[in-house]
Amino acid sequence: QVQLVESGGGSVQPGGSLRLSCAASGTYFSPYTMGWYRQAPGKRRELVASITSGGSTNYADSVKGRFTISRDNAKVYLQMNSLTPEDTADYFCNLVRRSPYAVYWGQGTQVTVSS
Repeated sequence: QVQLVESGGGSVQPGGSLRLSCAASGTYFSPYTMGWYRQAPGKRRELVASITSGGSTNYADSVKGRFTISRDNAKVYLQMNSLTPEDTADYFCNLVRRSPYAVYWGQGTQVTVSS
């Protein structure tokens, strides 16, 4: 079993920055992918960014150039810069284990961008 715990959410003004952290515990082996998803009120959950155990990254077009995902052992981070109100959402950490296949989610952390 894998547990994911997010931290770092909060409220920020437009143009500001936040850094989200996700700590993973439990047993999982490469290959795996960790990522950040977000869900705004009334909208579907969407991928924000992901990083594989090999270090390959993937970003949603809406955050390219503003967000950076990184990984340090059992932690994954999302550095969010130049935030806009459209980035307001609940952000969820995700881990996909390839073999045996399993998907794990954190509880989520709220990000609010407002003046």
